[in-house]
Amino acid sequence: MSTKLKLANLGENNIKVTSVDEEEHNKSIITTLYEAFNNYNNIDQSVHLLFAPYLEWWFHGPPSHQHHLKRLLTGSSSPSHLSFPFVPLSVAAFESMVIVEGYDDERSVAWVHAWTLADGIITHVREYYNTSVTVTRLGNSQSLSSSSSESTVHSANKNCQSVWQSKLCDESAVPGLVLAL
Repeated sequence: MSTKLKLANLGENNIKVTSVDEEEHNKSIITTLYEAFNNYNNIDQSVHLLFAPYLEWWFHGPPSHQHHLKRLLTGSSSPSHLSFPFVPLSVAAFESMVIVEGYDDERSVAWVHAWTLADGIITHVREYYNTSVTVTRLGNSQSLSSSSSESTVHSANKNCQSVWQSKLCDESAVPGLVLAL
């Protein structure tokens, strides 16, 4: 499911970052976002500066969990009325994507959020509940050889590297998805 959410963007984020610092900068932005989500006060208006005016949001998981993050992002629910705590247990950055994983003990639900940023602005979020997520870095697909199936498999393995996998859900009992970088 993919949806475009209208968000309040109150200005421009003019922070420029070199590619060397991009992952750490993006990770810092997302960590700040979760701190705002969990401070149990109204989200400060400056938090909305982190978002593009329209955010692409994807959801995968039980429909009963579809509204938790969406309500926060659209402003239809404040952190003080948040019934689902988003407490990150791990945060990892890969290029323009930041992966955040958490677990809600009360509901026995594992969740993963994959945030995509462009120039320090959040443009996409993919939200997964009770789903095993693997992040894979794809190499140059044009270098794949089609001369034999063995060389194609070897080239594909060489150009497709798993860089992160969710750890908080039982992989045998939940669906699995691959996110490509």
